[in-house]
Amino acid sequence: MILNYIWIGFFVIGFVVALIRTIYGYAVGSETDAHVFADIGMGTFTSAKTAFTVALGLTGTLTLWMGLMRVGEKAGAVNFLGRLIGPFFAHLFPRVPKGHAAHGQIMLNFSANMLGLSNAATPMGLKAMQSLQEINDDKETASNSMIMFLAMNTAGLTLIPVTILALRASNGSANPTDVFVPILISSFCATMVAILTVALRQRILSRSLLTWLAGGILMMAGVIAGFMNLSPHARAEVSTVGGNFILFGVIVAFLIAAALKKINVYSEFIEGAKEGFGTMVKIVPYLVAMIVAIGVFRNCGAMDYMKTGLEWICNLFQADTQFVLAIPVALMKPLSGGGTEGLTVDILVKYGADSFVGRLASIMYASADTTFYIVALYFGSVGVRNTRYAVTAGLVADFAGILAAIFVAYLFFG
Repeated sequence: MILNYIWIGFFVIGFVVALIRTIYGYAVGSETDAHVFADIGMGTFTSAKTAFTVALGLTGTLTLWMGLMRVGEKAGAVNFLGRLIGPFFAHLFPRVPKGHAAHGQIMLNFSANMLGLSNAATPMGLKAMQSLQEINDDKETASNSMIMFLAMNTAGLTLIPVTILALRASNGSANPTDVFVPILISSFCATMVAILTVALRQRILSRSLLTWLAGGILMMAGVIAGFMNLSPHARAEVSTVGGNFILFGVIVAFLIAAALKKINVYSEFIEGAKEGFGTMVKIVPYLVAMIVAIGVFRNCGAMDYMKTGLEWICNLFQADTQFVLAIPVALMKPLSGGGTEGLTVDILVKYGADSFVGRLASIMYASADTTFYIVALYFGSVGVRNTRYAVTAGLVADFAGILAAIFVAYLFFG
């Protein structure tokens, strides 16, 4: 139900803020404020078009990866990955049967996200949601396993942040990879908070799970130490080559494994691809609904007022306000990936990629994910209407990621 209230809230807030701005605009002769309703009206059409364009862009990728996932399932590769990660996932997803295909699909989704391969991660995540829906007793209500999966997704754990490194390089950064380790730390913090938040809510926080999480922290510390010992050039090479090499390796492994089992790979791929196209058709209404609502909230100017209010509070307590310049990225991130990218580029151009604000915006960009987009996309693909506390858990993870981003930015660059 919370998604329903949030969706309505975007429109109501948009209307109220726009009404106040219109009255103020006519009172003082401000044309920008007086015509805000025109901006919102045009924005709804633009947002609807954007939503369909996003869906259309996903269609090819989704069709491709649904086909490949089907081949991987038939070859037994997905189940193998599920058994490999099963001991850990058994604590996070206790209601998913041992050896279920969902384990392998979830692992592939997380792996693609960590490698910065969002185009591949989305179809894998949708396939995982379909598998989780198969074992869901109430088809219109999110299961505990779905909520844990969504919360971890929205945390956006990133090992190789390809997109933001490319943006920094294209905007004149002398060392685009200097945000590499801060991004690892902040996105890992967001993921830990997501897991702990949902685990506490679902009452599955056991000593065994805490042991696994402690092991994950130690492993991440080792990864961070390893990256810190690499030269900037080596980090850039790992970011550019590593993720795509692993991705193509997975594809080839799926195809070879299927061929060795004498499976008609082409036919299975086509059957899986058909499922991908059907899934995309289901998603379009959910994307249009959410992206239009977010557009109304953004175009009314509410986000700008939130930024101004935060700056006023910081000045009141005589706190450093440098970070406030990057706050629009933090506010936009849960709402829109494209909007976040636009704001980040604007900051990199205006203040410089190697400025404190530029670096903080870069870290924020990769420290969380688009919660509302993910919830609408993933739950919409399986027809779940009651998302329970999935949005709340996702926003908590986002908030943790942003706080961690601010902290590590001051620690490394302040």
